[in-house]
Amino acid sequence: MPNFFDLNVHAYPETEVPVDDMLRIAKRYGYAGIAITNHDDTGKEEKEVLFTPISNFAFRGVEIRAKSVSELKRRIKLHYGQVPLLAVHGGNEVINEAALKDSRVDLLAHPCGENVEGEVSHVLVRYAAENSVAIDFNFNPIIRSKRGDRARILWKMRENLKLVRKYKALAIITSNARSIYDLRAPREIIALASLFGMKKEEAVHALSAVPEGVLKKKWKKKTEVEII
Repeated sequence: MPNFFDLNVHAYPETEVPVDDMLRIAKRYGYAGIAITNHDDTGKEEKEVLFTPISNFAFRGVEIRAKSVSELKRRIKLHYGQVPLLAVHGGNEVINEAALKDSRVDLLAHPCGENVEGEVSHVLVRYAAENSVAIDFNFNPIIRSKRGDRARILWKMRENLKLVRKYKALAIITSNARSIYDLRAPREIIALASLFGMKKEEAVHALSAVPEGVLKKKWKKKTEVEII
């Protein structure tokens, strides 16, 4: 039985949902662990809270949201080595490129934007593969979208999947959950992944081996990233 992980969950103080509530539901669904990756620009996270371990089940991460490359680099330098998971909020092509070129980044969240309106080029996916930055397939837009938008989102994710396969980049599945109702059981997520062409074994890998490897820095060069 694989160990499943969701590495993009948002909880208090960014949202109103206590971390314990997210942990309770995730455990009930059969996850081996989750990462609380609150944004670092909300003004609600104190440094002492951000860098404090939660539990053996929940990992403390951070999702960097920056408006420029210089700001992104500054924030990466600030958080790198302080948390087990370093994610970047993507969507902007310039930010995407800077994040995917930086081997200190573990995960590019929302590579096409939160509403999947942007594009991910083959050049960007090559950078992701070279630097072992996982490309996020976030299921929140699929679940929340209506029929017309859902078709567009599924098509975009299908195109992204083709590029990930071509360049052998790391694909990771996350929920971007902001409430207990956004969390989904692994078997449900795996079934939904088939809607944009992801095979069952690919979905299992993206929900188990990839996130576990990301947390352990499995694909990072030892000279660049210290193994945790």
